[in-house]
Amino acid sequence: MDIIAYLLTIIQDQYKTICWLLNLLCRYVPLKQWAFDDSHSPKYQKFTTDRLPVIKPFIKQDWQFLLEYYLWKYGKPTNPVQRHSTSNIPTDTVCPRCGAPHHFLYDNNGGNGQYQCKVCGQTFVTGEVVTSLVRFICPYCGHSLVPKKDRKFFRIHKCINPKCSFYLRNLSKVDPEPLHEDFGKNKYKLHYLYREFTVDFFRMDLDSLPKNASSLKFSKHNAHIMSLCLTMHVNLGLSLRKTAQALADLYGIKISHQQVANYARTASAVIKPFVDHYNYKKSNTFTADETYIKVRGIKGYIWFIMDAASRSILGYQVSDNRSVGLCILAMRMAFRGLLKLPEKFRFIADGYSAYPLAALQFAQELGEDFKFDITQVIGLTNEDAVSKEFRPFKQMVERLNRTFKASYRVSCGYDNYDGANYNVALWVAYYNFLRPHKHNRGQVLNRVEMLEHADNMPGKWQLLILLGQQTILNLQNQQTNGTICS
Repeated sequence: MDIIAYLLTIIQDQYKTICWLLNLLCRYVPLKQWAFDDSHSPKYQKFTTDRLPVIKPFIKQDWQFLLEYYLWKYGKPTNPVQRHSTSNIPTDTVCPRCGAPHHFLYDNNGGNGQYQCKVCGQTFVTGEVVTSLVRFICPYCGHSLVPKKDRKFFRIHKCINPKCSFYLRNLSKVDPEPLHEDFGKNKYKLHYLYREFTVDFFRMDLDSLPKNASSLKFSKHNAHIMSLCLTMHVNLGLSLRKTAQALADLYGIKISHQQVANYARTASAVIKPFVDHYNYKKSNTFTADETYIKVRGIKGYIWFIMDAASRSILGYQVSDNRSVGLCILAMRMAFRGLLKLPEKFRFIADGYSAYPLAALQFAQELGEDFKFDITQVIGLTNEDAVSKEFRPFKQMVERLNRTFKASYRVSCGYDNYDGANYNVALWVAYYNFLRPHKHNRGQVLNRVEMLEHADNMPGKWQLLILLGQQTILNLQNQQTNGTICS
């Protein structure tokens, strides 16, 4: 009994100490600092993606029909604007929405060129031509968004309403001291922003063939020598010149490194449709990442999207920029063949803002069946519960990047983006169909019955070319039948 009383006394003392420490923390450590630590800080708000706006279609109207409608509805005509002074509105100015003449236009901002139509209520500026068929509305305050900046692939729209709830909430979170400086508000993302893409990445062709691919008609060598070049260049990771040297040293085959490059480019053009249109087994978890490459010493990028269960590469893109457009194209490749996303679907990526923005575009373009959220694994250490839970999935795609870099570094970069594209396409074909994987018990990721009958690797490359040719013919027949039916 004395031991129990002694232990209870210790527990009570520890409880008092914990209460004292909590009181100290609450008194001297502001809760606002906890709420905005690291990634929750308002300084990181500019890297977040806002939700989609309300989209209202632009409908062309007839001002004479509207005048007749108002007369029928209200029982009195709509008279022209009664002006108290001489009008400074040019006589050739008409409303871009309904076509009402200058007699029905208000001077909306004291002679600075903004007008408002009395018939339809449209506000416009001098010489404005309405080219957009939709109008973007802020989802928080209901005001129209104003286009502010034009970029290469998109146009930025901004809500400039000073009483917008989104703006006031973000303004209340930031430290007020920097706001009094010159352009102090520019340090934070306070207003609602939306990116309208001017390029339709959902209509771009994913199966276009390179223009400079050579023919498979051999004048000097044959298909076996071509497959030997692919085996040494892709499987063994030899450069073009080392591949030519190896063929000369081992088999006495005299071939130039440019001919090896021509073989690789042609094989890539033929095999790529089979790799991209193959019916992969897709789980409910995808993981993605982008990594760096060098093209003539200048930094380029490559996007990889892989299935977390099968480890197959489902989407890939090579680009000279890190914009969201190439992320959308890689996602389109990964989602190819899916009528809707699987249940409990997860897309795991890093903290780059292109992934959430691409997800918003998929929801806007394809509807609820392709609406998904991005699970972002931030940083290199597990600072939060989400990163700790999904870190293994992120490590899968990081391991994929290191495997690719092992074959990429021997070439010291690429000479142009055409070479980078065909090299990556061949490497993906090798990774998905020819490379044995340790986690798959030394087997390939995707077993193709025709490839299993080949005795050696050059034979498998020849069969891959055959499968690619059959896929191209099937795609051409489908396109022809679709054209005839339409």
